[in-house]
Amino acid sequence: MIKVSKLSKSYGAIRALHEVSFSIESGEIVGLLGPNGAGKTTLMKILTGRLQPDGGDAHIQDMDVLTQRQDVQALIGYLPENAPVYHDLSVQGYLKMMAELRQIPPGAQLERIGEAVYATGLEDMLIRPIGQLSKGYRQRVGIAQAILHQPQLLILDEPTVGLDPTQIIEIRHLIRRLAQHSTILLSTHILPEVEQVCDRVIILMHGEVRADAKLAELAATANVVLVLQEAAPAIKKALQQMHEVGSVQEERSSDGFPAYRVTAKDGADELPTAVFALARQHDWPVRELRRDVRTLETVFNELATTA
Repeated sequence: MIKVSKLSKSYGAIRALHEVSFSIESGEIVGLLGPNGAGKTTLMKILTGRLQPDGGDAHIQDMDVLTQRQDVQALIGYLPENAPVYHDLSVQGYLKMMAELRQIPPGAQLERIGEAVYATGLEDMLIRPIGQLSKGYRQRVGIAQAILHQPQLLILDEPTVGLDPTQIIEIRHLIRRLAQHSTILLSTHILPEVEQVCDRVIILMHGEVRADAKLAELAATANVVLVLQEAAPAIKKALQQMHEVGSVQEERSSDGFPAYRVTAKDGADELPTAVFALARQHDWPVRELRRDVRTLETVFNELATTA
């Protein structure tokens, strides 16, 4: 669906993007994650044909974003960070105007508007002026205009920014429903947003791709958490002497039992098996032995501190 190769963009002395490359397959929900100023919005503006890069290229469905802009835009539904809605228009009037701008045939407009209204839960708001709606409902109106023409690709820039917790949950559910019919690229700096909605994440730092992987792949580690029923002598020393082990941290489990967080040396994928064998050899009173799992927050902080 999307193929980006060595995209670069600067604003004077400020480098927004530097040789950014990635690809997204049809049907994926991909989170574009990064701190403010990482280059997320610049990247989205380039993909939607609203901004020219300094270098590199981008293709959507094998069409060049730079030379086939109108054809590409016909495939895309786009919600900028600040939804471009007209507060004096009713929801119905605004969607009718957008249907005409999208050149949806008059005979199909009513059906398309109805489908977008139903998908976004706006049935009871059709005659309300947009300016009288809550921010959550204005976001829904913005999403409704983005899906009117049944786009193959939906690009959402910070779709839940400024919403209350209830509205955030509603928009997340909506995005999941929309993913049944569209590939989705979702930009955000909110970590739980990605964990709740996306299957894969691309992390930008200072205009560069620092990570590109499925969430499960990012979370996976070779590290081990060993929890015991009761304290046993010399366990920490025995663990530290294993050639697969980088470090051992002694702590307590959430329910108060003695525990050890064992970090693998680089490339030591066999650590869980080795710890299990050592525990059997010494007959340690093992309560739990599991792989340690990194959260997205942990991954993000690791990348931020090494940027």
